[in-house]
Amino acid sequence: MTPRQIRLNAFEMNCVTHQSPGLWRHPDDQAWRYKDLDYWLDLARLLERGRFDGIFIADVLGVYDVYDASRDAAVRHAAQVPVGDPLLTVPAMAAVTEHLGFGITASTGFEHPYPFARRMSTLDHLTKGRVGWNVVTSYLESGARNIGLMSHASHDERYDIADEYLEVCFKLWEGSWEDDAVLLDKAAGVYADPARVHAIEHEGRWFQVPGVHLSEPSPQRSPVIYQAGASSRGRRFAGRHAEAIFTSGPTIEIIAPLVAGIREELEAAGRERDDARVYTMATVVVDETSRGAWAKHDDLRSYGSDEAALVLLSGWTGLDLSGHDLDAPLTGGNEDAIQSAATVFLGSNPQGDPWTLRDITAWAAIGGRGPVFVGDPGEVADEMQAWVDEADVDGFNLAYAISPGTFEDVVEHLVPELQRRGVHRSEYEDSSLRDRLFGAGDRLPDRHGGATFRRRSSSQPSSTSAGGTVAGSTS
Repeated sequence: MTPRQIRLNAFEMNCVTHQSPGLWRHPDDQAWRYKDLDYWLDLARLLERGRFDGIFIADVLGVYDVYDASRDAAVRHAAQVPVGDPLLTVPAMAAVTEHLGFGITASTGFEHPYPFARRMSTLDHLTKGRVGWNVVTSYLESGARNIGLMSHASHDERYDIADEYLEVCFKLWEGSWEDDAVLLDKAAGVYADPARVHAIEHEGRWFQVPGVHLSEPSPQRSPVIYQAGASSRGRRFAGRHAEAIFTSGPTIEIIAPLVAGIREELEAAGRERDDARVYTMATVVVDETSRGAWAKHDDLRSYGSDEAALVLLSGWTGLDLSGHDLDAPLTGGNEDAIQSAATVFLGSNPQGDPWTLRDITAWAAIGGRGPVFVGDPGEVADEMQAWVDEADVDGFNLAYAISPGTFEDVVEHLVPELQRRGVHRSEYEDSSLRDRLFGAGDRLPDRHGGATFRRRSSSQPSSTSAGGTVAGSTS
């Protein structure tokens, strides 16, 4: 029986501290160089050498100010602030790589879909079809306030807005320009046939977009759609739209039912159970020997910050944890925050006892909400294969303890072991990101809802202005 392949993404963020609060103080950490383009170029080259699927860049538009009702602790510990735009690093990384994919986080709550669709088409052109979009609905009230909103929409309504946002984008990407609209006919002086470029005339509850897409079709047309919502509404959204889905939780017992639910939602949306690749978050601490790996782990842990961990946890759960007893269990959760974050820590810890805040901060010190795999290459590979087999995940979204050191260790020690076992690619396929993930071409598959907005190409060119609108219903 052929062993199941293990897919790897690097989980990064254009900031100082991402998922390991306090570790920016470690003498080997270089994440504070996030402002330096060479940092990103070197990281991209490293990940391509390790045959990663891609680099997934998280983002927030806002600050973590739930803890102690203040932004001060977040600023003091560099807890995802300051933070730069994730998109602007991608063209440079694409220029020094040939195969690495790029997943960009952007919120449906903070920008109109019309300019955003153009931005993603531009990236898909510049990367030659290697871009994906991590669709988020955002949860930080500070972000909403700073773009002029009094407060966020409710959790589920944010997903309703996102459904229509995706509809607008798919109409622009898939249906506005026909495949053969661009003629590049120098003799006739016609770059594109206007009869093959169509207004989408979208009239919805939240968006009105009458015109045509500003970009000609890119290699993938629609970027690969990533999504990370684990609430019931988030899973329904993922079942309809997502092609790569991220989960996070500390144990197989927590992740396995989440993955099963995701695959059921895919089927409920008329898709196949494997129409989305599922990655779960994890952090790897690996060395040539188990003893060396554990020594490395203990050294990393000594730099963790409990307060910085509570800053992130407060933002994720919507609970101000500044006044809570560290030895008391976590209770409750704000339904308009990240519901899955609270759910994970309302159950039992890996020892079977209720999570206390002290447990949670210790756990989150390295890698946030995911597990930490510590050991020699064989031990870590065994653990990864167990998660793939028992939780039905396709791979791992690897967070770092220190950057780029964590990724350097993975590429140097772990990847060769995975390749030796035949569970990780030795060479890239020369293809787009979507084709590399599924082996079925560059474009959305026919059973994906976005494909319903495609338009058949006209048989003959025309010099007259276009008529007609994109097929598919409006919201």
